[in-house]
Amino acid sequence: MEFKSQELWDRIETGLVDDRSEPPTQQVRENRKKDAKVLFLIQQALDNSIFSRITAADTSKQAWDILKQEYLGDEKIIKVKLQTLRRDFELLSMREKESVEDYLSRVSALVNLMKSYSDEINNITVVSKVLRSLTSKFYYIAVVIEETKGLSTYSFDELTGTLLSHEDRLNRSTEKTEEKAFQVKGELQSKGKVDSTSWKWPDNTTSRGQGRGGYRGRGR
Repeated sequence: MEFKSQELWDRIETGLVDDRSEPPTQQVRENRKKDAKVLFLIQQALDNSIFSRITAADTSKQAWDILKQEYLGDEKIIKVKLQTLRRDFELLSMREKESVEDYLSRVSALVNLMKSYSDEINNITVVSKVLRSLTSKFYYIAVVIEETKGLSTYSFDELTGTLLSHEDRLNRSTEKTEEKAFQVKGELQSKGKVDSTSWKWPDNTTSRGQGRGGYRGRGR
């Protein structure tokens, strides 16, 4: 339910102030119309088993508060859960073999969960955290971003695009290195200058098929 993008979140946040003892002004009518729209969106997003719990709600804020209490619990429970989520966020880091897409999906899921508990985590906090927690192969691109981009206006989506492009270049570079190694090996073998069982990969590059069955290319 994208209430903020449709400029409807204020109806839930502040509630509908509607004095029915006075003739409605144009602003009051607009507020009623907005509130009815939000309440309708909330109702449409629920299945029948949950919908029955908010049927008595006259305003969107009433319905939202019922759902918030139902799913998030009271303030003490929310505070404890939020503390746990914030600790998870601080400890978050990219795994060595993890792709950018997978890591940023984990970050996004955790941030969205924090926001569902009313955490006001901002964009610069998330972007800075990601840049600090990448694996070493992203060190230089992280430095470039920090030094050339205004992190206060550099969005998470922009960061995602930059990191995905950088990862793609790294992968293509690795593939070219391995392809070049295969070519050199093939040329040397064709000239009889190297035995396939004693080939050593240049620059510590390893074959993807090396090591199967315990075989390490040193002969038996």
